Amino acid sequence: MKVKYYNFDIVFAEIPDETTLALNITNCPNRCPGCHSVHLQGDVGQVLDEEELVGLIRCYGQAVTCVCFMGGDSAPQEIARLASVVKRLCPRLKTGWYSGRNALAQGLDPTVFDYIKIGCWNAEAGPLSSPTTNQHLYHVVGREMRDITSKFWKKQSL
Repeated sequence: MKVKYYNFDIVFAEIPDETTLALNITNCPNRCPGCHSVHLQGDVGQVLDEEELVGLIRCYGQAVTCVCFMGGDSAPQEIARLASVVKRLCPRLKTGWYSGRNALAQGLDPTVFDYIKIGCWNAEAGPLSSPTTNQHLYHVVGREMRDITSKFWKKQSL
């Protein structure tokens, strides 16, 4: 299945301590109640193949430290393949994936990513910045996935 992206941005809050080229992937199958990005549910946007990805990295790769795929649950193996392209062509860049599923797709090799967020959107639980969130961001170190979600939680001052 071909992956498409709607747009991209350089962001500072999605992956802790990284300047991230965030690619908003379309064709989201999850249909989370209260979704804030309904426009990403449709089969719209530009095809994100290796050539397109390399072009984006050529344009923005010097300004970022990470490339993050925001979505892609309709084609997780293709997202993993694109992440491996980033690793192969630009090993200094870290890779991330924001999945709206509650578990990784069966057979997916998490080691092609440095960061993986899993968890559907649940308005009652709140976003990653909420200590009650159902979503989790993992730092992939070797074959271990270390939960670093607490890095999003603001410390309460007295």
